[in-house]
Amino acid sequence: MLPITVLRENGSRHVRVSARELADLIGGIGAEGDLFLIVQRIPDLPDVFIQVWHRFGEGCVLEHRDGGPGRHFQVLLDTPDAAVAAMTGWARQEQDWDKEFAWRRLKLRAPRRVRPPKLDEDERAQLEARVREALVGGYATRAELAELAEECLVSGRRRPVSPEQARQLADRMWLERVGEQADWEGETDPERLTRAFTALEAAGVTARENFTCCRSCGDSEIRAAAAPGARGFVYFHSQCTDSAVAGRGLPLLCGGFDGSTEQAAAIGREVVAALEAAGLRSQWDGDPARTVTVTPLDWRKRLVG
Repeated sequence: MLPITVLRENGSRHVRVSARELADLIGGIGAEGDLFLIVQRIPDLPDVFIQVWHRFGEGCVLEHRDGGPGRHFQVLLDTPDAAVAAMTGWARQEQDWDKEFAWRRLKLRAPRRVRPPKLDEDERAQLEARVREALVGGYATRAELAELAEECLVSGRRRPVSPEQARQLADRMWLERVGEQADWEGETDPERLTRAFTALEAAGVTARENFTCCRSCGDSEIRAAAAPGARGFVYFHSQCTDSAVAGRGLPLLCGGFDGSTEQAAAIGREVVAALEAAGLRSQWDGDPARTVTVTPLDWRKRLVG
């Protein structure tokens, strides 16, 4: 799998796709409302991406940016097929991926200087703490972090952080976290958790990470997320993620789709076994009305974006 995220104009998001899947995604654009796609690295880095635009019956525009508006390049191609090799090479970070084309550097306006928001020390600490919590949680994109930063201190008509200031803060803290995770070695506990959830999904248990904002929403929406034939579910919502970030363990909510206590208990036992197989420990007394709590847990989740 390629260490990239693919975003299409139609709103679809594809994480860690194969080279074949990337080629299919590029070849699939061209209809109104689905004219372009953007490819970002994992983890996403500000001002680093490659993108392609194509309308059926017309040529295609391939662009990439490598560190800001002054490093934005473009080439015109006959078909999106011609862009596949370049975008795949970019995704693989091959040394000469861009040598085949006659790139033209675009003269784009430099972004205007953004002044820091006017906040007192308590407000600044509150803002950065909330963004940091979401960063360590690891599920937010850069855009979602910026939205969080913009809305965090809103009170009535007072909006002390502008969209530009929010993006600047989010990007600064994002890059700091990217630097921190560069020193992590081997598989982390969140990756073990994903491995356990992947195994459960394959066994007919719908497994979702950071699913909805709370238990009420999660319980009402998990059935719609299930694949045909799924026997039960396990998920954790964003408040559970916050618990893991704070070092209190990760509560998992389990149940069966037939509504019986017997099936709910059986699903709970499957979840505990899958966690153990992935190298994680959990606490659960066997009561299907109670959560399975993954603990101890070292929550080091690598960013995607």
